[in-house]
Parts: sequence; C-alpha cells; structure tokens
Amino acid sequence: MKKAPFVAVALLAAPLALVSATYAQDANSRPQPAVSPHAIPLPADRPYPGTIGLKVDATDVARGIFRVRQTIPVAKSGKLTLLYPKWLPGKHAPRGAIAEVAGFRPSAGGKALAWTRQPTDVYAFDIDVPEGVKSIELAFDFLSPTRTSEGRVVVTPSIINLQWEQVSLYPAGYFTRNIPVQLDVTLPEGWTGAAALDGLKVSGNRYSYAPTSYETLIDSPMFAGRYFRKWKLGHNVTLNVVADEAQYLEASPDQIATHAALVSEALALFGIRHFDRYEFLLALTDELGGIGLEHHRSSENSSKPDYFTKWSDGEVLRGLLPHEFTHSWNGKYRRPAKLWTPDYRTPMEGNLLWVYEGQTSFWDIVLAARSGMQSKDMALAQWATTAANYSAMPGRSWRSVEDTTLDPVIAARKPKPFASWSRGEDYYNEGSLVWLDADMLIRTATNNKKSLDDFAKSFFGGREGDWGEVTYEFDDVVRALNAIHPHDWATFLRQRLQTPGQPAPAGGIERAGYKLVWRDTPNAYDKARMAMSKSYDLTHSLGLTIDKDDIAGGILWDGPAFRADIVNGTKIVAVDGVAYSRERLETAIKAAADGKTPVRLLVERGGRYRDVSIDYHGGLRWPWLERTSTGPDWFDRLFAAKRSL
Repeated sequence: MKKAPFVAVALLAAPLALVSATYAQDANSRPQPAVSPHAIPLPADRPYPGTIGLKVDATDVARGIFRVRQTIPVAKSGKLTLLYPKWLPGKHAPRGAIAEVAGFRPSAGGKALAWTRQPTDVYAFDIDVPEGVKSIELAFDFLSPTRTSEGRVVVTPSIINLQWEQVSLYPAGYFTRNIPVQLDVTLPEGWTGAAALDGLKVSGNRYSYAPTSYETLIDSPMFAGRYFRKWKLGHNVTLNVVADEAQYLEASPDQIATHAALVSEALALFGIRHFDRYEFLLALTDELGGIGLEHHRSSENSSKPDYFTKWSDGEVLRGLLPHEFTHSWNGKYRRPAKLWTPDYRTPMEGNLLWVYEGQTSFWDIVLAARSGMQSKDMALAQWATTAANYSAMPGRSWRSVEDTTLDPVIAARKPKPFASWSRGEDYYNEGSLVWLDADMLIRTATNNKKSLDDFAKSFFGGREGDWGEVTYEFDDVVRALNAIHPHDWATFLRQRLQTPGQPAPAGGIERAGYKLVWRDTPNAYDKARMAMSKSYDLTHSLGLTIDKDDIAGGILWDGPAFRADIVNGTKIVAVDGVAYSRERLETAIKAAADGKTPVRLLVERGGRYRDVSIDYHGGLRWPWLERTSTGPDWFDRLFAAKRSL
C-alpha cells in the first residue's frame, strides 16, 4: 500500500522528463537540408540533331579493356548532359555498370572540356560546350571484370560478349529511339562476331554497321569469338555459336534439326514473326559469365562447353533458348506499359512480370517439349519440383507473387539468408504454374477446342514483321483471356498473383489429371541439376541443400535443419561420426525413418564445431507428378507438336 504514491509520482515524472528532453533537443544545432542543383532534361519524342559515332576497340582481350570513342553532335553551346544507361530492359532493375567506366575525357577540336558528374545521379555527366562547337569527342575505357568477385566476366581468351550499354553514353532530353548511332567495332584478329544489326561491312577485323537508333543498338548485343560457327534454322533465324575450344562446335544434324523445330514450334504458336531476322547468340563456355537475356531480334545465351558433344547429359539446360526466343513476342513486342520507358534513366515498374516472365516460363517448358529439346518426363519433373517448393514455402503466407516482381530492385539478385521466408523472384516459376492452371482450365472446359495457345496467338500477334512495341495493362490481359473463354479471369489472376496466403499453386496439375506425390528417388529434373552442380537437394527432407564443397544452403524456414540452428554457410563435416558423403547421409536419413533415431551430424561454421541431432523421420523425399485419372492425358495434348498440323 505504501508503494502506490511512489508509483504515481514516477508516472507523473516520466512525461516531465520527456518534455525536458524535448526542450533540450530544441536547443541543439538543427541544420536544414542542402539540396544540390539537379537538372536533367526529360526525354522528349523529337529528332536528335545528327548521328552519334561510336567506335569500340575490343582487341585488349588479355586485360578485358574496351576502349571507347564517341563523336556526339550538339545543337547548341552550354551544358550538355550525357547519360550512362541505368535501367536496362530484361534486367528489371537499375543495373548499369557505371563503376567500370574510367578515364572519362570529353573534348572538342582537340581541347579538353570541363565536366562534372551529378552527385544525385551518378549516371549523369554535365559537359560545358563552348560557343561554335558542333560536336564533341568523348573517350573512356570500360574495365570489364576479370574475376567473378568484380562482376560478370564478359571477356575471355576465346569469347567476347559486347553489350553496347556498357560502352556508350547518350544525350539526355530525347527518346532513345530518336537518337541515331553508327557503330564501328574492332575485334581481335581472326575473330568472328554476330549481332542483329543491319548494314554490316567487314574490313579485316573491323565491323561497321549502318546507322540505327540508340534503342535498337542497346537491344542488339554482339557475341564474338576465336571459335565460331553458325547454322540457319529456317524462317530467317540463325544459331550463332562461340566456344572455348573448336571441338565444342561439333553439332550433329539431328541436334541442329531440334533447334530448327523449336523455331517452327514458336512460329506455329504465335502465328507471325515480330522480327525480320533473329539471331540466337550462344556461348559454350566455362569461362564467360553465364547469361540468358532477351532481345527483340536476338538473345544472349550461355551453356556448358559440351552442350553439343555430351547432348544426352544436358537436357536440363535446354529450356534456355525456348525461354529467350519466346521473349521476342512476350516481353519485347508485347510489353507491360510500365516496363516500356523512353530512355534508360526512367525507372521501370515490373508489376506485370508474371505475364512477361511467368508466361514465358510456361511456354519455355511447352516449346521445349513440343520441339524435342526436352522430354515430357523433364517437363513434368520441372513442374513437380516447382509445385513442391511452393507447397513448402512459408514466405507465400505474407508476400504475393506480384510483390516479388520488385525483388530485382529490392535484392539485386544477391543470395538471401532464408529465401523461403523472404521469397525471391517467384513471378517466374509460380507464374508458370498459374498459367498452366489457366491453360488447363480452358482446355478442360472446352474439351481441348481452346487453350492458352489461342491466347498467345491473339495477344502476342499483330502485324507480321512489326518489331516495334505494343504495351498492355492488367485489364488488357483479362479481356484477351475472356475472348478465348469467358471466365472471371480478373478474380482468377488477382487471387493467385496479387494476394498472399493462397493455397499451393497446383491447380493446373490437378486439372490435368495428375497429383504431386513423394518418392525416395529424385525426378528427372532434380537428378539432372544435382548431377550438373554436384549438389544434393534435401529441401523436402532435412530442409537444406548441400553444395559440391559440402556447404549447406537453401535452409528451409522452420524446417528440420533450421530448428537445429543450421544456417547457410555451415559445412557438413561428418555423419554419425564418419566423414561426410552423400551416400552416408542417405543411409542416416533412411535409418531415421524408424521414428526414433535422429540424423546425427558434425558441422563447422566460422571455425567452431558442434554435434547436431536433427529430429527428422520422414525418409528421403523428392517430388513427382502421378496420374490420377483414366481419362485423357491433358499433358500429352499440351505437349503435342503443332508445326505439323
């Protein structure tokens, strides 16, 4: 009882202390923000006065240095703002390689010009243009990464990947489609280059192209190599291949025929071409940084050196070319309205990437199966693995698929501590499953008279040879679907893609007459990718993966390994007191299926060792798809080749 007055006094004193502290803060020094002058002309749809000359010397293969010279016409004296490309199509984020630009030197008539970089936009350079100057010269070096810790390697002793946004700047104040550029590139002696640019003239090792727009230039990269071959695939489509060594260019007629079938299947699906010609650029390499990047009349792709020479071992990799080829229609010609921008400084918004990438991820599986690039077993295994992963992903409870379209900006594709909780760019694979659901809904409702094929032909169609861009919004997608088969598509899409906490995305699998089941052996997709990476995926048993160096990763949030305090980067040293091996761990997991024996590991992290007992008794588990119906196999109908119809 006697403590009550003390409590009251204490409670009264607390606000007084807070007020006193506030007055004390008011007496402190309190600056106002200093705003730097920041004026960059907004892009306008008007012609640029002249043609920019771009010369790139790519001969310094030993050091990976590109030496750049630009001649830039100017309309008047005063401040000229040049921009280095920042927001790059296909990367869905501000990824311009500004850090690799060095030796920036503008001049006019042989005299150096003063310049400053805008501190609030480090991609913008202001140059003082004197009276009477009609053009300026710009010289700089692009110091490409020489090791993966510095970034993606684009130069090796045998291959160069030239992306023109890395070796050029453009004037602010114009739509990039209105800025003419004439390119000259010098390659190492004896090398061959390929790019989807027009008017090529070759003189020795110098490649010169006709003037084109800056937008088209950026969309038309080059692969060049010491060892090069190309094959015509029909329909004005060419497969251009560079390799680490000449031996990897030995492709059989059947392998090339399979690539030609891919082209035919895509044209049968979409009905028309949104290109006058198309160049597959494919690097077979262990040295060049990996890539799969879409362009309107070409694509940048890389694979293992033995892509051709060990064809039967690489089926799991052969979905890349179907994916990037599909983007010529979905992503380049038809593009979400907020992803089309007039220049490379305007931010892009990826809210509809579940169409751009998600439906493309659906079609890459379908086209790979229809063309013979991949088997039906591989196709089903990919969807089994994807569906299983989302069935076990707790992050789906709080984060929608559409919110993950912001992940390229949020996370810049860096590794995450617990990706199953934070989620990543799931608009690709979960988007694929949603579009499978849409396809099967239409097929089963119309007895296969209609399908997502009809949507693809109508929505991504248009005028033959038109390689401009036609934008769309959410409502356009809904209208196009309803024109194929009336349904409440707005609710269908909003529930699955814009709303968190949805059921596992297995609707398309179930409509097709299949179900997700678990077996103690890996499916075709899991088996192939584990063999290729020398890793071990135990996501659905211990809740982790183990890489080729015995390091744990992919820790499943609240899974068995998580509950044993195992985190990414933990080394698995021993199983039951004996040195770790995959076979020994499998034996321990099987023994634990008795319901009482734990999986005992010795692990190491940061030089500290500890014994771990994982309380898991479910045995080895990998996902498969299994038929549940005696009726039509709807997957057979989905994967049936169209080019012969």
